Amino acid sequence: MSKTLEILAPAGDAESLKAAAFSGADAVYLGLKQFSARRTAGNFDEEELRWAVGFCHARDMKVYVAVNTTAHGQELEALAQSIRIVAQSGADAMIIQDLAVAALARQIAPQLPLHGSTQMSVHSLEGAKALWDMGFSRVVLARELTLDEVRHIAQNCPIEVEVFVHGALCMSVSGQCYMSAFLGGRSGNRGGCAGPCRLPFAADASGASHLSLKDLSAVDSLPALEQAGVVSAKIEGRLRGPEYVAGAVDACRRSLGGQEYDVQMLQDVFSRSGFTNGYLENRMDSTMFGVRTQADSQASKAAMPLVRELYRREMQRVPVTFTVTTEGTDCRLTVQDAQGRQIVVQAGQPVEQAQKDPSEGIRRSLEKTGGTPFLCQNVVFEGQPGYLPGAQWNEMRRSALERLLDLRQQVTPWPCQEVALPKFGQHSTSSQPTLWARFEEWEQVPQDHSLLAGIILPIFQWHKVPQSMRGKTVLELPRAMFGALESAVKTMVEQTRNEGFLGYLAQNIAHFSLAKGLPLYGGFGLNISNPVAAESYQQMGLKAMILLPELSVTEIGQIAPQCPTWVLAYGHMPLMMTRACPLKNIRDCDRCDRSGLLTDRKNKQFPVRCAAGVRQVYNPVPLYMGDRMGEIPADAGLLYFSIEEPEEIRQVLERFAKKASWPGEFTRGLYYKGVQ
Repeated sequence: MSKTLEILAPAGDAESLKAAAFSGADAVYLGLKQFSARRTAGNFDEEELRWAVGFCHARDMKVYVAVNTTAHGQELEALAQSIRIVAQSGADAMIIQDLAVAALARQIAPQLPLHGSTQMSVHSLEGAKALWDMGFSRVVLARELTLDEVRHIAQNCPIEVEVFVHGALCMSVSGQCYMSAFLGGRSGNRGGCAGPCRLPFAADASGASHLSLKDLSAVDSLPALEQAGVVSAKIEGRLRGPEYVAGAVDACRRSLGGQEYDVQMLQDVFSRSGFTNGYLENRMDSTMFGVRTQADSQASKAAMPLVRELYRREMQRVPVTFTVTTEGTDCRLTVQDAQGRQIVVQAGQPVEQAQKDPSEGIRRSLEKTGGTPFLCQNVVFEGQPGYLPGAQWNEMRRSALERLLDLRQQVTPWPCQEVALPKFGQHSTSSQPTLWARFEEWEQVPQDHSLLAGIILPIFQWHKVPQSMRGKTVLELPRAMFGALESAVKTMVEQTRNEGFLGYLAQNIAHFSLAKGLPLYGGFGLNISNPVAAESYQQMGLKAMILLPELSVTEIGQIAPQCPTWVLAYGHMPLMMTRACPLKNIRDCDRCDRSGLLTDRKNKQFPVRCAAGVRQVYNPVPLYMGDRMGEIPADAGLLYFSIEEPEEIRQVLERFAKKASWPGEFTRGLYYKGVQ
């Protein structure tokens, strides 16, 4: 089967890694015990990682290590050690989300390749360009893209493009989900997602699960993705078993080889009421949604014995050449791989003169490489071969291949440098934090805004802002810019750059490319959670930055860049940003006013708003810190107004002015308890 598209399989533990190798994956991705976005998988310690890299490299497979969670200030030494472990293992690349990992890796192991995790929320050409400019060699694109959007990125940026093709779909854009953290204290950005979206959240109060997507399966789209310029087809599933891994790898191999694969078996191994490929096919409707049923579970149990046959014996994938050299009664066998590695084995007994040419029999003995990763490509004879018993040829073959496998399993570490971590002081402020406010629409801005040091407004609203207010206004760039929206936003940036505005709020890595050279402020979508990341963003030009809302007060105090830090002080926290629409489970877009409610199993109602091609799911309970702002070690508090009416906004400002307590149900967010 001829192919160039890499099949990249998940390896949550050693058994899944072996299943990936034996069934024919080209590469695996796996996590360490720390800083892995799938921290409940088995994962790998230092010794296990070196074994995994050696095992895979011996089979011409690559290994990518996911160090792809956000890190907190007190974890920087452990983070640096994790980077050293990856570099010393000889792994082929590190997959990262947090720019602190990139900054430390460039100091510790500057040659170690970096891949941008899907949790960096890269979904546009400008995002891919930004990563390329920062020295990344590959980007793992957001799962929400259409085939045309993937093609546009892959064919217009030199960075390698990796795309998810099979496995679970998060409802939210990866990296932009705060639901698990705010509702249960377990952060998806820290690898602890509790999967609340799989619970009932009904758009019609029916108890349905309208935030639960079916699993993705784009196996049929692999040839099209390869043609589009994608280099790696990624299978999700580090929390699933070896049967799942082998089934998905086998299906991908067959699809790329132009062969039929067993669709029903693939579905039986694991699905949620079937599969969806709605994003790639630009068919984002109610058919994308599904839950795991009892029938699905029963089908999985029945399918397991069949699937295990896919990895019972190792795939022979490493071509080797045998050379039989005969000199008198001496005989030696040389095996050589494609990279020129050689092993020579001497016959254990003298060669006898053969009554007839033994070449064909010797060839048959040497071709019996089953149970190893090696495939006999050719047998070369030097000198006239003589007679040796078949058992002797088998023993020489086994010995030569075992020694070659040992040789190929030796890892080559990336060069590491001793680096002293920078010392960061505590963030201190000279006075009570100033107040800024973010509004969804200009019409929400109150006439009396004297309490505010400045305002933030979506760039789509720019033409409504009077000249007198522009010097106090930052224009918010959208966290998501799917399809043609990025081009439209780029045009608006050009239209507004000389209109007197204070600057732009960057909420995605793409904005550093799109608004290059312009005054930038950092939004919470950048997930800034430690001083090294803060310093990196400050060096990229930020004049102020909103910190990740998952931080505790103590963790906020550990971030002290050379620019102001802001925190959310009020707001209905945007828990999810989605491209698929939960409201499509009950109505079509032409009968929708772009708003709705999701009712959970406790009868809490979560507002949903649709704008600019995405949906925001908001926390029904507002975060409020108006009476405790002096306890937050940040330079400013941001009042994040979204679904409020003007009168509600006036009342919130009044309470902040008076430092009054909140009259109803509210939350302090995670400021006093942090996340797991």
